[in-house]
Amino acid sequence: MTFLLLLGALIALLYLGMPMFAALFLLPLGVLLYVEGGVPALGEMVIGKLDGYLLVAIPLFMLMAHVMVRGKVVDDLYNAAFAMLRRVRGGVGMATVAACTIFAAISGSSVATALTIGKIAIPQMLRYGMSRRGAFGVVAGGGTLGILIPPSAPMVLYAYVTETSVAALFLAGVIPGLMIAGFFALYVFITEGRAVVPADEPPPEATSVALMRASWSLSLPIFVLGGIYLGIFTATEAAGTGTIYALIVAALIYRALTWRDLLDGVQEATRTSAMLLMIIAGAAIYGYMLTKLRIPQELTQLVADFGLGRTGFLIAMMVLLFVLGLVLESFSIILLTMPAILPLLAALDIDKVWYGVLLTLSLEMALISPPVALNLVVIKAITGAPLAEVNRSIYPYMLMLAFGTALLIAFPDIALWLPRQAGYGG
Repeated sequence: MTFLLLLGALIALLYLGMPMFAALFLLPLGVLLYVEGGVPALGEMVIGKLDGYLLVAIPLFMLMAHVMVRGKVVDDLYNAAFAMLRRVRGGVGMATVAACTIFAAISGSSVATALTIGKIAIPQMLRYGMSRRGAFGVVAGGGTLGILIPPSAPMVLYAYVTETSVAALFLAGVIPGLMIAGFFALYVFITEGRAVVPADEPPPEATSVALMRASWSLSLPIFVLGGIYLGIFTATEAAGTGTIYALIVAALIYRALTWRDLLDGVQEATRTSAMLLMIIAGAAIYGYMLTKLRIPQELTQLVADFGLGRTGFLIAMMVLLFVLGLVLESFSIILLTMPAILPLLAALDIDKVWYGVLLTLSLEMALISPPVALNLVVIKAITGAPLAEVNRSIYPYMLMLAFGTALLIAFPDIALWLPRQAGYGG
C-alpha cells in the first residue's frame, strides 16, 4: 500500500539521523518532483498552514507548565493527596495517582508529570512499604495522564489540524482521564495493600492545612478550563491568562520563581514551538503529496474492500498509532496520520472528538512501552534503577490503558457525554 510505503520511507530517513522537519520536507518534495514535476505555490501553502491563531496556545501552555513546576507547587499537591489518603490501604500509591491526575491538568505533559511527581513520590512509596516495581509502575503509568487530562498540547494541535473545537476535546478527555486514573488507583489498592503509614506516625500536617496550601495550584486548571467553557476566553486567551496566573502564584505567592527560571521557561517554550512549526510546515507539503497521490481515496477503498467497518478500522488505527508511538513523538504522529485519516473519519461516521481521545490513549501507551520509552527513561534517571527493572513495572498499566481504550471504542459516550452536555456536538 502506497501510504505504508511512504510512511516506512519516512521512518527510515529518521533512523538514518535526518531531523523530522527535514524528512517531512525532502520526502514529499522528491515524490512530487518525480510525479508532478514541481510543487506550485509552495510558499503560500506553508504560510497558510502556519497562520493559525490557535497554535499560539501551545507555547503558552508549555510556559505555564514550566512556571508551575519551577514554582514548587507540586510539593503541595502531593502533600495534600498524601494527607487525605495516608491511612487508606495502599494510600501512598493512591496519593501518587491523585497527584499525577491533578498535575496532569496543570502541566499537560506526560514526561513532566512523571519527572516532577516521581522525584517526590518514589522515595515516599518505598519508605512506606511499596514494592520497587509498584512504585516505578504507578509513576510511569500516572505520568501518561499528562496528555489526556486537559489542558493538553497534543489535543490543541489535533484540534488545529482537524478543525475541531478545543473546548470539546478538553471536555472529552476529562471522564476517560479520571476513569484511567481510577483503574490505576484500584490496582494499587489491590496489589499494594501492605503500603500503609503506621498508625502511630503523626501526620506531617493536618489535611485542612495541606489542602489550603495546595489551593492555589488546584485552582489553576479550574481557572483555565472554566474560563474556556464559560465563554470568557478562547483556548489561546486561556493559555495566556493561565500563564499570567501561574506567574503570580509562583513568583508572588510561593516566591519560588527566579528570573533565571522564567528565562529558561521562555527559551524552552520557544525551542519546542519552533520545532513544532517547522514540522507543521513540512506536514503541509506531506499532506499535499498524499492528496495528489489520492492516498485518502485509496485508504477509503481499502477499508471498504476489507469490510472493516467502524470498529475494525478503529482497532487497526489504534495498533498503527501504538507502533508509530514507539519511534515518533505525539506531535509528529498527529501531523503524519491525520491528512490521510481525516476523510476516512467522515466516511465511517466517526466523531472527530471521539477519535481524538482514542488517539491520545494510544499515544499514552506508546509513552510507556518498553524497551525504551520517555516515561521509563525518566524513572531510570530519577532512581538509578536498571532500565529492565523499570520496564517490568509497566505491563499492568499498559493493559489497563488498552482496556480503557477498548471501553472507549465500545462506549463512545464515555468521551462524548460531557461535551454534549456542554452543548458541543449532536
